[in-house]
Amino acid sequence: MRAPITTFTSRYVALPADDVDTDQIIPARFLTTTERTGLAAHLFHDWRYLPDGQPNPAFALNRAEASGARILVAGRNFGCGSSREHAVWALVSAGFQAVVSETFADIFRANALANGLLPVEAKPALTRELLSAPPAELTINLEDETLSRGGSVLAHFPIAPFAKHCLMRGVDEMGFLLDARAAIDAYETRTAAFA
Repeated sequence: MRAPITTFTSRYVALPADDVDTDQIIPARFLTTTERTGLAAHLFHDWRYLPDGQPNPAFALNRAEASGARILVAGRNFGCGSSREHAVWALVSAGFQAVVSETFADIFRANALANGLLPVEAKPALTRELLSAPPAELTINLEDETLSRGGSVLAHFPIAPFAKHCLMRGVDEMGFLLDARAAIDAYETRTAAFA
């Protein structure tokens, strides 16, 4: 069980980069666990830290205004590269609930939806505006599939109905099946009578 995503308002972190691949999101040397938690410390590790291990003050996630942000805004083609789920786990572990980008790599999008991270696809003009403006609060309404700022809808984003259902209830595919256990048992009981 994970936190459901319905409607939330949060500051966003602007990451003005295109083609952010999964090895940049979490470098391969940190893929030593199959646990979904505890990966936040390694999120964007090679960008967040200087060679001496000190935080890079120029990197967006190290700025004070990034603290507590649940939305990441990036350029196009976010999550390209290898298919590692750890990239999504690291983002979720760091508190992100959504990533806004012009486009997402297909495997990253599937991993995000399966692991409780909402990929919000937005038009290039909007992502450029968000990346260049001082970060403000955005509201994501998953029920209405809208991205808003200050009460004004900036974008409508598409999401598959099953993924939306699971995100809004905070369940994955297995959780969905377990939630349907009573209906499955009833079906099995009915069909056993005809066997």
